[in-house]
Amino acid sequence: MHSLDLPEGADRHVIYSELLASLRALVADEPDLIANLANIVAVLKEALPGASWVGFYRQIGADLVLGPFQGKLACTRIGPGQGVCGAAAARRVTVLVPDVAAFPGHIACDSASRSEIVVPVVRRGEVVAVLDLDSEALAHFDALDAEQLGHVAALAAELAW
Repeated sequence: MHSLDLPEGADRHVIYSELLASLRALVADEPDLIANLANIVAVLKEALPGASWVGFYRQIGADLVLGPFQGKLACTRIGPGQGVCGAAAARRVTVLVPDVAAFPGHIACDSASRSEIVVPVVRRGEVVAVLDLDSEALAHFDALDAEQLGHVAALAAELAW
């Protein structure tokens, strides 16, 4: 197994510089989708300080259905266009929310969540999932997270769906 060895207190630039190569190595020889998504989530949760919840919602029919995650209990099913996850899936773009209280229709699965980023996972032109990260801090995620988590979502899209 490939491990992510980061210096203590590394900033997100350093973390992301190591992260994608580690994730690629981790999923390279494993054909099972759920195992790979679970390991991606575990690495992200461990590597990204301040992320209180990390997980995938898989597109099943019209809904987003909870997949592998790390964090508190989560909403199991999200209807089309609902919440930040539904908006990201419907728009097919990353949605960065510095203050979830200001996002119309935000779904509060965890009342402690203050900011969120959701990245669509697009395979062959179709949204197959979204990658969702929450933080208990306001404005925790930024453009660097959006860019780099986009690379993680692209890696997830390469998996055997």
